Amino acid sequence: MGRGRPMLEHPFQTAVGFDLAAIFLFAITGALAGVRKGYDLVGAAVLALVTALAGGLLRDILLQRGTPVLLTDGRYLSAVLLGTAAVAVARGHLHRLRLVILLVDALGLGIYGVVGAQKALAAGLPLTTALLLGTINAVGGGLVRDLLTGEEPLIFKPGEWYALSSVAGCGAFLACVAGAHLDPRPAALVGIAVAFSTRLLSIRLGWRTGPLSVERDA
Repeated sequence: MGRGRPMLEHPFQTAVGFDLAAIFLFAITGALAGVRKGYDLVGAAVLALVTALAGGLLRDILLQRGTPVLLTDGRYLSAVLLGTAAVAVARGHLHRLRLVILLVDALGLGIYGVVGAQKALAAGLPLTTALLLGTINAVGGGLVRDLLTGEEPLIFKPGEWYALSSVAGCGAFLACVAGAHLDPRPAALVGIAVAFSTRLLSIRLGWRTGPLSVERDA
């Protein structure tokens, strides 16, 4: 491998367990966006679908992996349907589940980021590219969801750390694998924990990004 391309002695495949968990969690957040918009079941299901799958689809297209696994493995769509069904069943109690919703979103952000970074490493890509693909994997679905609902994408707006939390988690995973030579499985858990905790701490402690302002001449 060239410089910046860590060789994994035991290739770590997150494609099943981690990927499906992230898709289920992001499907929930997408369906919730539909509920908040007052959409019907079909509308909520469409938002669940794009939120859960768009990031992974972008990842697979950039990796040029052939037909995306999201289209060849029926478990992915099943995970989306389960997430949508969970929201449909619990929609009358959503006002009581604010903390649960926040935790689900933060956990999905961490898992999907690590999945994307790992797949980039498995493809032999350098660390910087793995960091980029991990972040795209984590925030791509939310970006498409916001565009479909006419909202300004969350990742573009100054405020709570969202994309930055994913960057932190992916960076921690890559540092553990390439720097500390930690086994990829515990490294993945570290990355997920970092993204999860960074997201929650940014909300709890009020860590916010500011807009880039242009100074005007007097």
